[in-house]
Amino acid sequence: MQHILIPTDFSQNAWNATSYALKFFKGQKVSFHFLHIDISIQVNDSLDLHSAGPTFKKEISKELKLKMKDWIQQVYTCCPNTKHTFKESIIQSTFIEGVRSYIKNHTIEFVIMGTKGASGIKEMTIGSKTGSVITRVRTPILVIPEEATFKKPLNIGFPTDFNLKYNQKVINTLITVAEEHKSAIRVLRVAQTEKPLDNTQINNKGLLNELLNTQHSFHEIENPNLEHGIQSFVTTLKIDFIAMVAKNLNFYQRILFKPQVEKISYHINIPFLILHE
Repeated sequence: MQHILIPTDFSQNAWNATSYALKFFKGQKVSFHFLHIDISIQVNDSLDLHSAGPTFKKEISKELKLKMKDWIQQVYTCCPNTKHTFKESIIQSTFIEGVRSYIKNHTIEFVIMGTKGASGIKEMTIGSKTGSVITRVRTPILVIPEEATFKKPLNIGFPTDFNLKYNQKVINTLITVAEEHKSAIRVLRVAQTEKPLDNTQINNKGLLNELLNTQHSFHEIENPNLEHGIQSFVTTLKIDFIAMVAKNLNFYQRILFKPQVEKISYHINIPFLILHE
């Protein structure tokens, strides 16, 4: 049985992520862990916050307990499934430390979070909490944008520049997801210049081809703009889902955090699976 963590602030974005997850893992035995992290703090005014640190309340409020009870009832009502079990927890902690601690103590294999997509070019694409988990928690995370609705992922996009040497563990996670949904993995390179692949990139591409022992194909799009290239790829190949490895920070952060350009919409309705080595 898989153990999957869904942090919730009881918002519509969190519910959208929950609904997607319940459908995405419909055929699998899963224990879903719903975690609310209460970051409200009490600070002694006579003490400096940075030297003393935050002091968390001892009691979880009745209001939060009621919200979690209603949340779990909503889950049962939405998607009854004998293969799924649900656990709930409310803790007081800083957000990232709370997530890390829970993952460690409950053998969590996936984290699923919702995010509010950018409605204007000045806004961050990924919410600050989700962005922090992506960059600071080394567990696979499935990011569900606010406008994403579940549909069987027939095509999984896998953007890469072939500068990374992927290992079997990371690729196996991707293969497991693809085979569960009978998806094809579409590997994409956005060629931003006419420069051909160097020897390292050629070798990494060959290794990736060997590791992907499931239905897959390689594609290349020539476009000087990475974000526009990804958008064209998503539209042309009808990509339902995008997976990336977090090791190449510059590459994946450009795709996830910076497509603040008109006509770029993949970050609003396409789920992202971020893989960590």
